[in-house]
Amino acid sequence: MYQTDEGEDVFVIDSHVHFWDASEENIVHEGGEEFIRCFYDYHTGFTPEDREWSLEEYRKYSSDRMLRDLFANGAVDMGIFQPTHLHEFYDEGFNTVDDNAALAADHPERFITNGRFDPREGEAGLHELERQKEEYDIDGVKLYTAEWRGDSKGWRLDSEEAFRYLEKCADLGIENIHPHKGPTIRPLNRDAFDVADVDDAATSFPELNFVVEHVGLPRLDDFCWIAAQEPNVYGGLAVAAPMAQNRPRKFGEIMGELLYWLGEDRLLFGSDYALWNPDWLVECVMNAELTDDQRDEYGVDLSLDVMRKIMGENAADLYDIDIEERKRQFREDGVTEAFGLESHYAETGSAAD
Repeated sequence: MYQTDEGEDVFVIDSHVHFWDASEENIVHEGGEEFIRCFYDYHTGFTPEDREWSLEEYRKYSSDRMLRDLFANGAVDMGIFQPTHLHEFYDEGFNTVDDNAALAADHPERFITNGRFDPREGEAGLHELERQKEEYDIDGVKLYTAEWRGDSKGWRLDSEEAFRYLEKCADLGIENIHPHKGPTIRPLNRDAFDVADVDDAATSFPELNFVVEHVGLPRLDDFCWIAAQEPNVYGGLAVAAPMAQNRPRKFGEIMGELLYWLGEDRLLFGSDYALWNPDWLVECVMNAELTDDQRDEYGVDLSLDVMRKIMGENAADLYDIDIEERKRQFREDGVTEAFGLESHYAETGSAAD
């Protein structure tokens, strides 16, 4: 539970977290080493110097560390797992549905487990999607359109094969589709992350919500023009969020464009943990401000009411999370107390004094 300087509470749902394994023994392709080192470059490029991890601890971290980083200091109340398998690069996968679900099973009030699909897997992939729904009751899937598979270096969300899977999602009640549409991660193909294929998919499946992760960066304009005409397209702020630390004016520009085109009801905070740690990032984002000229140009501001929606309420709406009920559960789950800290949840649902 984030608490402002004025004593106002903000319930935070980190809509983009990972529990990954990029240890050297898990890497089976040079692309796996390139991938984690590219992640690490982003980490050191945006993280405050005194909060940087070493490369070795960054490769693979414990569940205890993740719980502490997300929840122990009250920065985040809940996290949504976004899996990325990358089996071409990692023997046991990089950040898998089953590994995420195992951690979520120990703390079901704290985590939402999302699934994934890859249309290149054909009928077997459809059965796997059914398994994920049956075993974990997933309400969302994370899609990585630039993932390598054999000789293929990516796929499109608007392809006939992908539409079969989106139809299966609709049939199964998996309503939240999270395609990665952001910066390239070495050695993946930049064009395979292009946001253009979201347009036809969103039009063709109005019953699904397309949460475009990383808001299309560096193709922000393309994303905004698509989202403006597709009311079921949302923006996930992972990657954009840490710019509040190093590029505050750029962050204000990004937020101004997003609020102007999408409005405050279709944006979701995400830290991209462990790329960045919410224990510093949440406060940085909450303290961000638009410049006077940005407020004048876009006609918007980062008010507390706006930030409440972005930081948690919008994700709660998509995933049918009862915030007040979760606060009650958190008073009893013992996560913060396990680290020797006071509970952040008083009986009224407010942060403790």
